[in-house]
Amino acid sequence: MQRRSFLITPPALAMGAMAGAVAGPALAAPAVISPQSRILPRQGKAPRIVICGGGWGGLTAARYLRELIPNSDVVVLERNPTFWSGPMSNKWLVDIVNTDFVQHDMLRPANKYGYTLLQTEVTGFERDQKLVRTSHGLVEYDYLILSGGIRDAWDAWYGDDQRAIEHTRRHFASAYIPNQQMFGLKQRVKDFKGGTLVMTLPPPPHRCPPSPYERACLIASHIKKNKIPGKIVILDPKPKIAPIGVGYKQAFEELYPDIITHVPNARVQEVDPFAKRIKTTAGELKFDEAILMPPHQAADMVWHAGLIGKDATTGKPTGWADMHQRLFHANGDDSVYFVGDLMGAISPQFGHYPKSAHVANYIGQIVAKYIAQRVAGQEVKPLLPDNLCYMMVNTEPQEEISVKFEYEVDAKGQVNQTQIDMDVRSADLVKEDFAWARSKFSDFLAI
Repeated sequence: MQRRSFLITPPALAMGAMAGAVAGPALAAPAVISPQSRILPRQGKAPRIVICGGGWGGLTAARYLRELIPNSDVVVLERNPTFWSGPMSNKWLVDIVNTDFVQHDMLRPANKYGYTLLQTEVTGFERDQKLVRTSHGLVEYDYLILSGGIRDAWDAWYGDDQRAIEHTRRHFASAYIPNQQMFGLKQRVKDFKGGTLVMTLPPPPHRCPPSPYERACLIASHIKKNKIPGKIVILDPKPKIAPIGVGYKQAFEELYPDIITHVPNARVQEVDPFAKRIKTTAGELKFDEAILMPPHQAADMVWHAGLIGKDATTGKPTGWADMHQRLFHANGDDSVYFVGDLMGAISPQFGHYPKSAHVANYIGQIVAKYIAQRVAGQEVKPLLPDNLCYMMVNTEPQEEISVKFEYEVDAKGQVNQTQIDMDVRSADLVKEDFAWARSKFSDFLAI
């Protein structure tokens, strides 16, 4: 986070200026901008809520904050120029849906719901002064929502070997952080002519737990359909397939017995991306192509804010937000809230809420209600989300399986989880999946 000046031309602030002109205060682009310049000056005494991250959770929170607190000044800071949906992107990889289904304009919901959208990079925080540092300058807040998703913890594999990290990013990225590597991964799938394709799964918790298995099934369907002489090896650190274990096991064995090999207890120990070699606790192998997913952690912004939790026993960072388990604000700073995949553990019974888009959307609504209750001087009443995930395992015909999670609070105040797997492949679940996606997109993208 270097303190240096940036020469900015007016087009560099075009997205923020356009959003401000229609949905907030207008932005003037000065000739010289410093990270210490204050931007987006406040008008009036309305509460300002700044949301860092324009994904499923952040955009949902923005929409409902404007609805629940009509006079609120809501600002969304997002580094990407467009919204890209992780859900449905596996289907996009094999052309079940087109790009327009997963990529969307973010100015449309900003204009409809009346919040300000600024395309910028969040670089740090001055929480004592309630300021967000961005590549365009400082933004003030009364309440702050961090909704930046995850980061790839490459250091768990490579330490500080930047050459190995960059080589893996360029050649074997998993594209689990949307809008950066998706097109490259799709091209790699199309270019795969045969051999061994290795997929590594991170240790739990990680983003959308069942989705790597779905990706394996859909790439396997592509291999099967095009008679490519290739196989997929899934290196799974868990002792068994989870969640939806039965449904995926049946898909692997019945649909892709000669293509997919699932290797349990395969925790990654060493990766040589140059020699295309992986060593795990289940053995060592070489690959021709790979989708390498390192451990996941909370997005960089949570680390920049100094709000990563610490293990009570070891004192080491947990990698996830240090937060109130029911109210979702930071422990020690109740003006900062967390939404989505970066959230910390919730319960000793199940650990984290699933790091899924459905949960992010739900938590975005809940946090908006919490802030609205506080602004109105009301008691904040804890709420619970639910979760629902659909996964396509066959393309000819199209069939899916799904998993549902329900939550309740026991007599001791602990949140408990019930998991309901729908393991039987069904075309009806495909219809439900697309109806779910369209409903959610309509909810926070205004489409």
